[in-house]
Amino acid sequence: MSWSIITTPPDALPPRPMTMRAQSIPPRHHFLEHAHDWHQLVYAIDGVLTVSTVGQTFTTSPDQAAWLPRGVSHRVGSLLGAEFRSLWIATEAGSGLPLAPTVLAVSPLLKALIVEAAAIEGQDDSDGYGSRVVTLILDQLRRAPTLPTALPWPRDGRLAALCEALYLDPADERSADDWARELGLSSRTLTRRFEAEIGAPLRSWKRRLRLFRAIELLSGGMSVTQTAMELGYGSASAFIFAFKAEMGASPHAYARQAGK
Repeated sequence: MSWSIITTPPDALPPRPMTMRAQSIPPRHHFLEHAHDWHQLVYAIDGVLTVSTVGQTFTTSPDQAAWLPRGVSHRVGSLLGAEFRSLWIATEAGSGLPLAPTVLAVSPLLKALIVEAAAIEGQDDSDGYGSRVVTLILDQLRRAPTLPTALPWPRDGRLAALCEALYLDPADERSADDWARELGLSSRTLTRRFEAEIGAPLRSWKRRLRLFRAIELLSGGMSVTQTAMELGYGSASAFIFAFKAEMGASPHAYARQAGK
């Protein structure tokens, strides 16, 4: 299924020092590739974003944001829809932040500050409250841990269709051979292309996908048992074991921390 284009605003003014844009992205919609003369933080308070920059495509969940330095060409969209928050940040205000595209961890405090900044965007700031919120956001961004590129995503159309299908149904147990037949490729070709684009075998990517979806579902309030079933685990205990092995904490502990 094809994606639809979202028009970028034609009257964008340079941020001084930060401009917040709040927008709902419908399912399978994206902005065409473009670049800014300022920095940008790409974030969704709800839903998952697909972000493409030169040489990489990845997805981010509501506990992650993509930092895009000035001049970086990028494309942003969402497979299932998202509540998009775009922070345009002046070059000088972004001092001390990464010089290359980076995935940053979003703490509950940073998320709350972004929500507040969106709520007061465009209001009178005679008492300096809005400026203080901006200062706190910039402080939090400088303190935010950097993360390995979130969930890598292929650019090849057939591989992207495979990943979209697995994202929509992470319990799908079809093998690489099954997918090769589905996509009209040989198993060897599928394996080679997938590893060339993603840097890991399909089986390893599916494990990362399940973890990514687990974080997304738990952050959205789904119970541990429901999440385990949604992801295709045979039992909640199997899911808890796998999650703890990857995250160093149980799903219950992670959900409590995410809710703070």
